Amino acid sequence: MSTTATAWSTRLRWVVLVACSAVALVIASMAALYTALPEIASETGATQAQLTWVVDGYTLALACLVLPAGALGDRFGRRLILVVGLVVFAVSSAVPLFMGGPMWLIGARTAGGVGAALVMPSTLSILTSSLPRERRNVAIGIWAGTVGVGAVLGILGSGVLMEFWSWASISVAMAISGVVLAVAGCTIPESLDAARPAFDPWGAVSGAAAVGLVVVAALEAPQRGWTDPVVLAAAIAGVAAGVAFALIELRAEHPLLDVRLFALRGFGTGTASVAIQFLVSFGLFMLIVQFFQLILGYRPLMSALAMAPMIAPMVILSVIAPWLAERYGLRLPTAAGLATVGVALLLLSRLSTDSTFTDILWPLLIMSVGLGLSAAPATAAIVDGAPEGKDGVAAAVNDAAREVGAAIGIALSGSILAAGYSERIDEVLPMVPEQIRGPVSGSLAGALEVTEHIGPQAKPLAEVAEGAFMHGLHNACLLLGSAVLVLAVVLGLWAPGRRVNGPVEAAPADDAHEPDRTALGTGSRTAP
Repeated sequence: MSTTATAWSTRLRWVVLVACSAVALVIASMAALYTALPEIASETGATQAQLTWVVDGYTLALACLVLPAGALGDRFGRRLILVVGLVVFAVSSAVPLFMGGPMWLIGARTAGGVGAALVMPSTLSILTSSLPRERRNVAIGIWAGTVGVGAVLGILGSGVLMEFWSWASISVAMAISGVVLAVAGCTIPESLDAARPAFDPWGAVSGAAAVGLVVVAALEAPQRGWTDPVVLAAAIAGVAAGVAFALIELRAEHPLLDVRLFALRGFGTGTASVAIQFLVSFGLFMLIVQFFQLILGYRPLMSALAMAPMIAPMVILSVIAPWLAERYGLRLPTAAGLATVGVALLLLSRLSTDSTFTDILWPLLIMSVGLGLSAAPATAAIVDGAPEGKDGVAAAVNDAAREVGAAIGIALSGSILAAGYSERIDEVLPMVPEQIRGPVSGSLAGALEVTEHIGPQAKPLAEVAEGAFMHGLHNACLLLGSAVLVLAVVLGLWAPGRRVNGPVEAAPADDAHEPDRTALGTGSRTAP
């Protein structure tokens, strides 16, 4: 191999490393504070509602802004937006180290979500615009695998830090990582849409409102109930904003997102598949972390380590799956992957208070196989379905689908778990002393804390509460698993099969947006 070829290969590997490290950081940050919430509450005095927004403020900002952030990257430069996003992320992560109080923490996490929104679409669009087509799908597979395991890495990393230091160490780690990656980001090639169309402000506002309102409705539903006026109003307003966004984009000369893309079978299937994957993943993570800690009695670090085996199958299959999609079409990995996830959820619905780690390990491994099969092909279908030069917007659609799916998954799982717990615990609540009914009826964690203080005589009540929790977990896994199996069939029928004579479909063309292709890219202009 020549020196030039070797240098080129090294440069490509560096681009992939930086992009995947950056997206791993912002995804890990979504789940990093799960294990730290009890300590945050005790040190800052945060209420349960405030703790919810410590986590959700980040997700909400990320979901709202990821689409306009992708368009900004196409127009002004993806490397520039990536570096700016990492700087914002690093600074906001450091704020809790100097400013106390739950409101400062919520504000800092929300600002971190803004930085993450700039980072996420930039990482994928940098890969798709900087790599030759023959290497792009492998890079997308690595990226998708990294995103898939990002939340597990966040839980694992925070568990390790919490084992030795306070929750503030998580902020330190995220701030330092953000600075290091911002410096590294300055060394990769710049790329942008050569046409540099005018930014679509009305599309950006209506799109952010649609996503934001839907996410708020999903996040508030577990606490308020799905029929609460605030939840219903947010959901209806979100749908109305979504309709307005579609009408604006259909009329815009340079739309933020051509909504006709969703009619393309590959693009539409990929978007739906990505949303389902994150809906299931984050919904299950919320359930399983509680199962490990409340039923099996694991410490935060052990809970994180118990989920670590999911990483290997997901990463390995994410690299192989794009090849399967190229050979057999999007239909096979989508249907097979989602069906595998559905089977894993049904197996998890059979857990009991007597289950061991082995009982839960095999369903988790099966689920990681399903996610590994379906993740990368879905992302590749979204990227391939977008017009040339719109890599940032394609990446943003991919990321927005993930964030909305994650928010709905957390809300749906939480609501089903709470409803199942209440259904069973309400049967014995009249026999519980009035002074402890509140904690017992609220959650298994509250019930176990109360019964531990009472002593051995409260063991029957603890067992009833554990059984009520498992009833809610059964219902959540059973409903999610059944729904995913149905969706696997629907998307399998809708997804395009194997391409025989060239592409089955093409994205809507716009000759004015045809990019200037140069040495590094296959769809956008790049610069050193």
